Amino acid sequence: MAAEIHSRPQSRRPVLLSKVEGHQDAVSAALLIPKEDGVITAGEDRTIRVWLKRDSGQYWPSIYHTMSSPCSAMAYHHDSRRIFVGQDNGAIMEFHISEDFNKMNFVKTYPAHQNRVSAITFCLASEWVISTGHDKCVSWMCTRSGSMLGRHYFTSWASCLQYDHETQHAFVGDYSGQITLLKLEQNTCSVITTLKGHEGSITSLWWDPVQRLLFSGASDHSIIMWDIGGRKGRTLLLQGHHDKVQAICYLQLTRQLVSCSADGGIAVWNMDISREEAPQWLESDSCQKCEQPFFWNIKQMWDTKTIGLRQHHCRKCGQAVCGKCSTKRSSYPIMGFEFQVRVCDSCFESIKDEDRTSLATFHEGKHNISHMSMDISRGLMVTCGSDRIVKIWDMTPVVGCSLATGFSSR
Repeated sequence: MAAEIHSRPQSRRPVLLSKVEGHQDAVSAALLIPKEDGVITAGEDRTIRVWLKRDSGQYWPSIYHTMSSPCSAMAYHHDSRRIFVGQDNGAIMEFHISEDFNKMNFVKTYPAHQNRVSAITFCLASEWVISTGHDKCVSWMCTRSGSMLGRHYFTSWASCLQYDHETQHAFVGDYSGQITLLKLEQNTCSVITTLKGHEGSITSLWWDPVQRLLFSGASDHSIIMWDIGGRKGRTLLLQGHHDKVQAICYLQLTRQLVSCSADGGIAVWNMDISREEAPQWLESDSCQKCEQPFFWNIKQMWDTKTIGLRQHHCRKCGQAVCGKCSTKRSSYPIMGFEFQVRVCDSCFESIKDEDRTSLATFHEGKHNISHMSMDISRGLMVTCGSDRIVKIWDMTPVVGCSLATGFSSR
């Protein structure tokens, strides 16, 4: 059935449908099984579990498998029912799940990394399993032979991964705050470009192959949208979280971005409007408003017999200003600033009341979120974290789209 699209997202809250509890340690990853009332989880307690919803409405494990090492990452391919589980010891194990989701058979082990696996993706067309790890590398291996095809090393831990299956481009975020775009070949790779814009480690990536947009979340609490197809680099900066952004998902159908942070915050950003790009910060030896010297401008301080001032930046115009010329704070959602930030006094006067209208909705997940995954076709979201709880949410009241079929009676 076709999706019903509402022109304006309804400003309601996500509906908590179920809690899944039972892990003895933090849950590293959780995935919703497409077209099924089921969830697959991987945990630091070394278990892989498949949970199916019973007639009672509760989720109970139909598969419970214990690994040799804590589980750190997971990828699932529903059409072939193949699951790839990354571990703390650097290995990736492949399993095949039966049609009734009551049995899981071991297929093979891939010696992918020398340290903790941080992200996995599987490409059926090339039969590659691609992964990143804390051994500072991205690796790609052949799933037919189980052999290593190639590795590429970085200067920092590789923390997250996205892959364009059509062009064989990989996006790798690392702990230095850099994103590297790689072109993967059968036995080699080439660096296309590097993206720098975050002030903290990259914690999550999302690639939209239709619009060719890359979204990155980081420990600096911000999200950046990169226009890869238009070769423009950074185009939007989104700031609305108060802790590191742990997971993001772009809904191409409704032009919305869903993001989750470590403090339990869930944000839904309206990307179906014309936004303004945040300016790059300008550098100056003196305030670009009153021309008073900053504290490192010894010559002007001496000539004018004044004490140097501390440098700040207006988030709207990017100019270097002193504290006296930037006494105001304002939100400016069209530029991505959902909470109040420093602006110079002249920019503050130019911001109208309607310019402060929020372009995102914010909700409370009420648990530490370290991982999130969505079944976009059904408007369902699953979150998990260090509190060992897995939560299943109905996001349709927030994202404004729903399917006529696909939900079981709840």
